[in-house]
Amino acid sequence: MNTSENNDDDNEITQDEAQELLAIFCSDGFDNDFDEAALVLGRPRRELEDFLSGDEEIDDDLIIKVRGIAQTRGIEID
Repeated sequence: MNTSENNDDDNEITQDEAQELLAIFCSDGFDNDFDEAALVLGRPRRELEDFLSGDEEIDDDLIIKVRGIAQTRGIEID
């Protein structure tokens, strides 16, 4: 995903914003328990760490999952 050109979930979002959403999701929703957050998102912990560090680009599917799970669990991410 190109951070300046592509959209996630029909909303304009940069990689920095996607990282911030994911970080809030992990910290507020799972008390920074990356194992639990990864399990809920269906992703390996290492992948979440790579997303948060900027080593890997966050894909649209993950943003959609984060937003959906956050809404269902009452986690404020926006």
